[in-house]
Amino acid sequence: MFTGLVEEIGIMKSISRKGEAMLLNLSAKVVTEGIKLGDSISVNGVCLTATSFDASSFTVDVMPQTYRNTNLKDLKPGSRVNLERAMAANGRFGGHIVQGHVDGVGTIVGTSQDQNAVVYTIKPHKPSLFKYIIPKGSIAVDGISLTVVEAHGGTFTISIIPHTLAETVLAFKRAGDTVNLECDVLGKYVDHLLKHGRGGVDEEEVSDGGESGINLPFLAANGFV
Repeated sequence: MFTGLVEEIGIMKSISRKGEAMLLNLSAKVVTEGIKLGDSISVNGVCLTATSFDASSFTVDVMPQTYRNTNLKDLKPGSRVNLERAMAANGRFGGHIVQGHVDGVGTIVGTSQDQNAVVYTIKPHKPSLFKYIIPKGSIAVDGISLTVVEAHGGTFTISIIPHTLAETVLAFKRAGDTVNLECDVLGKYVDHLLKHGRGGVDEEEVSDGGESGINLPFLAANGFV
């Protein structure tokens, strides 16, 4: 699990591709401190496993499922990426719960200045993500824990302070560039429970003619209301 607080910007040293499988070697200074084989590292918001490392670089595998559903396929040698180690149990939880399980890719459709902040307008490629993108709610954009400002018309906006720009790859992204999106996991769990609330039984599997899911009678019967 991650917090969405980027620790450093890494540089892609080399990329080996075989079909939709990739082997990435990245240069880094901070996330390699205390690294162990098999450790999880967030790369542009994607949870990946360190398969080899030295004091200034590490290597990760990208499987086809990750290749298809993230913007890692767009990387080239020299590309900058956001890096974060898995959250330490004794550390401060400064962002929000970020799993590193990307829900989809979005495209930056515009940027604008709002006094000391830069506002990014992003269009998710999957319209289905919009039920999880809530104004003032949390979202991870390329692994950065951010707050949604507005969400309407098929796009949403985020407002970036100068410190975040200086410490992440958003400073180098312009309209037309892609970003990885991970919606707040709490919303996804609530959505799943509302759909499959009767002990995991889906509506199509209910044979007694009753209602499935979490509803007022269910809540009352279980002491919630």
